[in-house]
Amino acid sequence: MSEEKTEKRPKESWFTGLKAEFQKIIWPTKEALVKQTTAVVVTSVILGLIIALLDTIFQYGVSVLVNL
Repeated sequence: MSEEKTEKRPKESWFTGLKAEFQKIIWPTKEALVKQTTAVVVTSVILGLIIALLDTIFQYGVSVLVNL
C-alpha cells in the first residue's frame, strides 16, 4: 500500500472561492419572490382541496359498497 500525501490548501482560498461563487448568484427581486411564493402557496392549497375532495368521494363510495 502506498500512502499519497496531498497538499492541503489554506482555508483562506476556500473562503475566497466561496465568496466569489456567492457574488455570481443572481438573487430574485422582492416582487419576483412574492409572486413565486404566492403561486406555490395557491397551487398547494388548490391541490390539497382536490385531494381532500377525491378522498371524501372515494371514502363514501367504498362505504356504500361495503354496506351492500
